Amino acid sequence: MHLRSLFFTGVIGLLLHTANAQTYTQTIRGTIVDQSLQTALPGATVLLLNTNPPKGTTTESDGSFRLPQIPVGRHSLKISSMGYKDLVLSNIVVDAGKELVLNVALEEAIVTVNEVTVKPQIEKDKPLNEMAAVSARTFSVEETQKFAAAVNDPARMATAYAGVVSADDGSNLIVIRGNSPTGLLWRMEGVEIPNPNHFANLGSAGGGISILSAQLLTNSDFMTGAFPAEYGNALSGVFDLRLRKGNNAKREHTVQAGVLGIDVASEGPFSKKYKGSYLFNYRYSTLGLLSKMGVNVGDYSNVFQDLSFNLYFPTAKAGNFTVFGFGGLSSSAADAVRDSTQWENDSERYNNRFFARTGAVGATYSINLSRKAFLKSVLLFSGYQNGFESESLETGYVPLLQMREAYQIRKRIESTTLTYKFNPRHTLRAGLVHSTLNFDLERKEQTEDRTTLETQIQSSDQTSTLQAYGQWNYRLTEKLTFNAGLHYLRLFLNDTDALEPRGSVRWAFVPGHAVSVGYGLHSQIQNLATYFASRPSEVEGPMMPNRNLGFTRSHHLVLAYDWLLNDHLRIKAESYYQSLFNIPISADKKDAFALVNSFDGLTVDRLTNQGIGKNYGLELTVEQFLHNNVYFLLSSSLYESRYRASDGIWRDTRFNGKYAFSFQGGKEFVLGESGRNVIGLNLKLTYYGGYRTTPIDLAESARRQETVWIDSQSFTRKLPDYFRTDLRLSWKRNKLHSTRTLSLDIQNVTNRQNVFGQYFEPRTGQIKTIYMAPLIPVLSYRVAF
Repeated sequence: MHLRSLFFTGVIGLLLHTANAQTYTQTIRGTIVDQSLQTALPGATVLLLNTNPPKGTTTESDGSFRLPQIPVGRHSLKISSMGYKDLVLSNIVVDAGKELVLNVALEEAIVTVNEVTVKPQIEKDKPLNEMAAVSARTFSVEETQKFAAAVNDPARMATAYAGVVSADDGSNLIVIRGNSPTGLLWRMEGVEIPNPNHFANLGSAGGGISILSAQLLTNSDFMTGAFPAEYGNALSGVFDLRLRKGNNAKREHTVQAGVLGIDVASEGPFSKKYKGSYLFNYRYSTLGLLSKMGVNVGDYSNVFQDLSFNLYFPTAKAGNFTVFGFGGLSSSAADAVRDSTQWENDSERYNNRFFARTGAVGATYSINLSRKAFLKSVLLFSGYQNGFESESLETGYVPLLQMREAYQIRKRIESTTLTYKFNPRHTLRAGLVHSTLNFDLERKEQTEDRTTLETQIQSSDQTSTLQAYGQWNYRLTEKLTFNAGLHYLRLFLNDTDALEPRGSVRWAFVPGHAVSVGYGLHSQIQNLATYFASRPSEVEGPMMPNRNLGFTRSHHLVLAYDWLLNDHLRIKAESYYQSLFNIPISADKKDAFALVNSFDGLTVDRLTNQGIGKNYGLELTVEQFLHNNVYFLLSSSLYESRYRASDGIWRDTRFNGKYAFSFQGGKEFVLGESGRNVIGLNLKLTYYGGYRTTPIDLAESARRQETVWIDSQSFTRKLPDYFRTDLRLSWKRNKLHSTRTLSLDIQNVTNRQNVFGQYFEPRTGQIKTIYMAPLIPVLSYRVAF
């Protein structure tokens, strides 16, 4: 018996040793191109740094390379090409389930290799847009998947960065440097796209959950001020999203199931001989699936589904084509409680119905006109539809319509951009963007006496916008770079236009240290529905008094200092001043109203562009990129956000929290010599000053049976400070032909009750507090094969 036990123990030990000793491998493929012109770089060297013996290859005539049989785990690549700066890609992840396909852009050196030795670049946060010198960084898909509470959402991920906080943690609306969430611009493949979020209101820049799948994104840029000249119609920030191409050599798939939804993605070549590829992702909400199966999902149901895709069609000499797009359907419903004895809040007597439909389909064409010129054109069709109805149960539980909103916007965008590289020092980029908008807008609401359903917005019309820009990048030396440009924006609805100068300078005065300064004049069009707010017929003046509203505008000045302590640790400080003007404020009365305090920029009041404001602050970031399996990002900001409305009084804006601190960090535990099992532990701590609110007039609210604010004390009261802890645990297992990841995101681990605001409750006659999201566990399981 003893010998038999020893035998079986030895056999099991041998099997375990063999399994652990088995090395899972995968292929690294990609293309090396010039940063400005996207031209292929043949003969470039690709070297894997952490293998013994070293493993490397050179690129083919089309700039492509292939490194087979690379062990799973994290690796670093050094990429070199004659006349270009060496580039090191550190800590790239190789999984068994999918090939790693890279598209790498190299920056051309000003001087030849014989004249100077340039240290390889390891700047993981450096923006992809070489003309962005301040308030800009690149973010990776890995960050949206790895950061605690990010849940594959770029907007939620961005709250880890300095100067960015959540407007409401029940949504992904973000406040950038004290600005309204409406100031954010979303772009994809070089053109503006509609708000890519489910449960989104007209004019907002966020929603409940992102429509876009991380499966389609590649490294992209995020900016928080003083943008380069190619970005228009934005005041606070830009998400410049880039799509990856599907694997054109091998079919691969990903399936993910979790609390949020069921995800299915697939990619691969159209044929074995053609280098084109497809990539798509479809998702359906878990609650939607349960409700279709007859499961009771509660009184308030939220259902969504979305599809996104990218198709790539290269040609031998005629350039490259892509067809891309996304679409999302979302709806929510809440039914009234049909027993008035159970009503604890007045909201329980309401039936509410909401739906939103958002989508965009575009095509790009890019071609190298010569060795110095690159042309990219985009045609995009997009649409947005939103509907909301609210009914109250009156005597006998008879429903009375209280509000109806129905908005529909269809948009066509034609964009052309030409990049011309005179030489390694001088690059010029110019573009033209024309947009045509068709819209149907309607909003009706009951009057105070509940006798009439008053039409506040009613319009079916069309208009167009024109944007043009030119920008110049001049690299005087390897250490000193200048950027200058102009952006032009015109709204043909009321013939409003703006010419905006932009510029920046970056000086890397000693190795590891750089100082930058940037300036930009920016403008933004108002929420389209606000232009068509209707005055009651008995009121004097034009029926659509906001038709001629101008843009909200701002000067933005940024001073930045970067200190790279070593290859994986950096410190960055930025100070900024933003002077806002032309802010829409009340035209008929002296009060504290201003659109800079709005979540969606929609109002039916008569406005005038006479408001002003200012945002200024100091931001500090300490960041360690993954090193020894540990990373962290410590962000902090001190800021002021003030405005002056029609009453002439300077006030805090709603979003003036004054300070914000965030810590995002994590560690990877690699198990086994083969590194096929990885356990991830990620933590996020968020603390920021409470937003501003207006005191409620309790007596007047009781008399009118609705919330009445004390306007003269607008935003004088500070809400309690916000604090939240988020934790993400993950376990990744590499199998022979697949990678499986089990993850648990625990949002608001301590279940802290962060205050969103207050309102008057008519049934109790008291002031009630609204709290943000409680503890929410988000469990998911993902298989890539």
